Amino acid sequence: MRISFLIDGFNLYHSILQASIDLKNTSTKWLNIRSLCSSYMYLLGREADLQSIYYFSALAIHLEARKPDVTKRHLAFISCLEATGIVVELGRFKEKTIHCHNCNRTMIRHEEKETDVAISVKLLELMIADECDTAVIITGDTDIAPAVRTTQKLFPQKNILFVFPYGRKNRELVKIAPKSFSISKEQYAKHQFSNPFILTDGTQVHKPLRW
Repeated sequence: MRISFLIDGFNLYHSILQASIDLKNTSTKWLNIRSLCSSYMYLLGREADLQSIYYFSALAIHLEARKPDVTKRHLAFISCLEATGIVVELGRFKEKTIHCHNCNRTMIRHEEKETDVAISVKLLELMIADECDTAVIITGDTDIAPAVRTTQKLFPQKNILFVFPYGRKNRELVKIAPKSFSISKEQYAKHQFSNPFILTDGTQVHKPLRW
């Protein structure tokens, strides 16, 4: 029973923010995702074997002006993920012009692009290449639903389920994969990287003092 995890990085991130607030500002952002995923293996069967973990996100370079070092902090976190064997795939943010009819102003906003498509393509790739028996998708975003339905039709012998980030359980996705379950806020606090975290080359990565 080969298990692969696909992580929607920003969906997970916003859940972690909420968990930190609900846990009375307990630190949850320094999340050891491999440790978190491994903690659920017993729910997937006695023969479950963690085959791979893919983390999908994007660097918020556009926030640097008002949040200095935001990219540096994210890259430090990514280096820790990669040191635990997680494969990181980065998308991008795209500018979008929005016109407000109420105030008659035009504003620039940034939208994360490619993540949902990247997860969908990876899901199909894993199945076509027969690299896993069960795909576990950590997200509460329904944009991934069409890809999951298609994959279930093409590969009925494979299993797909969702692990919903805290506070992001989705009824539509539960209908698609009834065996799905949710992450508790306490699990985030339990599975944190050490501080500092030591990379494979001996480099020490310290948890940011501020986020």
